[in-house]
Amino acid sequence: MTLGSNDPQSSSLRPHKILVRGVNWLGDAVMSTPALQCLREAKPAAHITLLTHEKLAGLWQDHPAINEIQTFATGQGAWRVGQQLRGGKFDLALALANSHRSAIELWIAGIPERVGSARPFRNCFLTKPVRPRDDAVQMRKRSRAEIDRLIVQAGGASRTDLPKAVHHIFQYLHLVAALGVKSEVLAPYISVSEKEVSAFRRRLTAVSGSGSTHWLGLNPGAEYGPAKRWPAERFIAAALEIHRTVRCGWIIFGVNDPATLRVAEKLKSKLGRELVANFSGGTTLRELCAGLKFCKLVLTNDSGPMHVAAAVGTPVVVPFGSTSSTLTGPGLPGSDGHVVLQSSVPCSPCFLRECPIDFRCMNSIEVVAVVDACLRRLGKL
Repeated sequence: MTLGSNDPQSSSLRPHKILVRGVNWLGDAVMSTPALQCLREAKPAAHITLLTHEKLAGLWQDHPAINEIQTFATGQGAWRVGQQLRGGKFDLALALANSHRSAIELWIAGIPERVGSARPFRNCFLTKPVRPRDDAVQMRKRSRAEIDRLIVQAGGASRTDLPKAVHHIFQYLHLVAALGVKSEVLAPYISVSEKEVSAFRRRLTAVSGSGSTHWLGLNPGAEYGPAKRWPAERFIAAALEIHRTVRCGWIIFGVNDPATLRVAEKLKSKLGRELVANFSGGTTLRELCAGLKFCKLVLTNDSGPMHVAAAVGTPVVVPFGSTSSTLTGPGLPGSDGHVVLQSSVPCSPCFLRECPIDFRCMNSIEVVAVVDACLRRLGKL
């Protein structure tokens, strides 16, 4: 299904047709945008088509790096997707996704040049398997035995020697560099129009009945699992304390799970319904982008909405526990536009969905530290 297209630059010859097979997770998709921007700058006359799961199609609406979006749905096999692509007559395909399936799709499509990360049992479907960078660091889940050993070795002390890793943005830039593209480090970018922001503002006013101009975002969920979630009670405590200083309203985004609902209802009972708008699970992806751009700041877990907020230009404050902010932190690596509170306990990052012990990574991040980070970023201290 083609959702939209922008005409490529006119030329007496057919423009070079490039297919980019996108990634399947929201946060990863946002982190791939610098690579796509570099590809566009290097090949301004090319017609670039992005193949993505239909759930992420809205993310790419009006993105300057993309001419056309093609989608696939859950349940569509690699053969069907590959056959769908054959009519595109692409010259070159770049697989940003690491899966075997993504390479097979490009092979079935018969695209003559197929570039992607080198992996066993995948390379035969690519014409140019790209070896990982020498300094690349992969996310590896730790076993319970390894976690116990790290804690014993540290003797209960906080960890201060977290491994130096390279942000995932560089993985995607490394792939476009294999095409001869200069891999300039750019900030992730998602396009949102003022018209979309205005439409969200009107919807917010209808929901809350409030004309408050100071709205902050709150994203207390994370789809990956509970190990990535700062405790809901701490989100509530932080939101109430921040409100005491800045008299803000709170817009709640993300997944509509019991913990998020508990946060919403508790804040409504304390602040009044006009200052709390629960949009969790109630927006399209485009509305999520617009809502996050509307906010002056977003307090969030490490999640897809965190990456989206940073990419639309909204500062974020993020408690990190089971994951690594060095690998998947918000925005441009090394920039000071966002605030990350990374746990330093011996077993973090473990990259597990659920904590097998006492959740010390997130429990060690105190409410006062998060409140202070938010207020400082808002310029109130």
